[in-house]
Amino acid sequence: MSATEKQARAQRSAPTRTAEQLARTDIGPRPLPPLMKQGRTRQLAQTEVTTPAGLRVIAIRKPGAPIIEVRLRIPFAARSGHQAAAHAARAEVLAETILLGTADIDRKRIDTTLGAVGGGLHAAVDPQRLSLAGSVLATGLPVLARILALSLTGAAYRAGDVAGERERLVEHLLISTTQPGVIARQALLRKRFGDHPAVHEMPSGPDVAAVGAGAVRGLHRRAVVPRGSTLVLVGDLSVKSAAESVAQALSSWTGEHPARTMATPPAGLGGALQAVHRPGAVQSQIRLSGPAPLRSDPEYPAFQLANLIFAGYFSSRLVENIREDKGYTYSAGSSAEFWPGRSLLSVAFDTNTETTAPALLETRYELAKLALLAPTEAEVESARNYALGTLALSLSTQAGYASTLSRLLGAGSDADWLREHPARLAAVTRDDVAGAGARWFGPTAFTGVVVGDLDRIGDQLQRLGGVNLP
Repeated sequence: MSATEKQARAQRSAPTRTAEQLARTDIGPRPLPPLMKQGRTRQLAQTEVTTPAGLRVIAIRKPGAPIIEVRLRIPFAARSGHQAAAHAARAEVLAETILLGTADIDRKRIDTTLGAVGGGLHAAVDPQRLSLAGSVLATGLPVLARILALSLTGAAYRAGDVAGERERLVEHLLISTTQPGVIARQALLRKRFGDHPAVHEMPSGPDVAAVGAGAVRGLHRRAVVPRGSTLVLVGDLSVKSAAESVAQALSSWTGEHPARTMATPPAGLGGALQAVHRPGAVQSQIRLSGPAPLRSDPEYPAFQLANLIFAGYFSSRLVENIREDKGYTYSAGSSAEFWPGRSLLSVAFDTNTETTAPALLETRYELAKLALLAPTEAEVESARNYALGTLALSLSTQAGYASTLSRLLGAGSDADWLREHPARLAAVTRDDVAGAGARWFGPTAFTGVVVGDLDRIGDQLQRLGGVNLP
């Protein structure tokens, strides 16, 4: 055996060091490098053009792959609460059929044309907005812009296409509306918003089945309009020429009135949770909701870190309590939801039927603990690093940057907010986080729903209190 072979065998037989051992030196733990520079992010080249019809086109140069990401956001709220259910059904069918051709170009030709330039488009809708999103090789942007313009100004909504997508949607809804998570989400929306249009995140199967091609065309004429809409371009582009060329390509898209923005949802939070009976359920779904600051609120960065400490990431207190310590759930989390003029904090997890009341009790305990006691410096720093790291990751790709910016623009923020947010997070102190916890995380500020087999959990929930049974 050669000397080299003997050395290799000795290395293989040597004791393996653990991760904990590797993380330490003779003088203590190895310092972790920061996930992101704690200051403003680099400002990217940007320009904005507004078409005569009121469409904002924002182009941002982010070199990398020779691709351009495209995000069109159209405010798409129902005209009134009593029309919201029908609007939601028609909007879903519209989103599935708007890109299926015009009077002169069929679905196959659109797909072939976009495919030839490495492009693609898809549409999605929710109670707040209609989104048309996609990407294309940089050289193919004029082609994608032309297809987008044709769809916005001349989508055909052929009866056969509408019927086919409508049938598929009805089948999907029949399955989805039986899922425990969907039942819980819909119950939570009704609990906190009542009959506001925001509750119609998912239309009913019968409402969708009643949608015809004429109704979809009518909705397109009324609601697919440029004024108030934003189009974001991010990628390897010349910002001025890209913005101007796309604005020119969409100049034929006009409308007589602005796109309809959703009215601010009601703020009737707090109070008892509502129990929802699901006979025979082996698990319960707990969904809580409380108020939260808007992104423009100076306290938002401290709230963001407080939420991470509570249940916003895997190393949070709630996860440690009801998952790692007690085994009540596989996954628990909390996140901010942003609606026009209002932000909400949502807490969500599933648990076994027999642990429903204990898990809810521990959740209230963790809320109260954050509201009453300041977190440790280590908790704040861990949450800060996570917030900076995830923000950096969300902006690291052209697609991520485009999607993040489009959401912010829809909520009234802009690219400057993105650029300056790392500095705001870096400036948050432990006292700031303690103040945000005291203001936003008191258990009495939250309402919500508990979905489960009330024949088995009803008595426990009554003894726990703060839950209304049907």
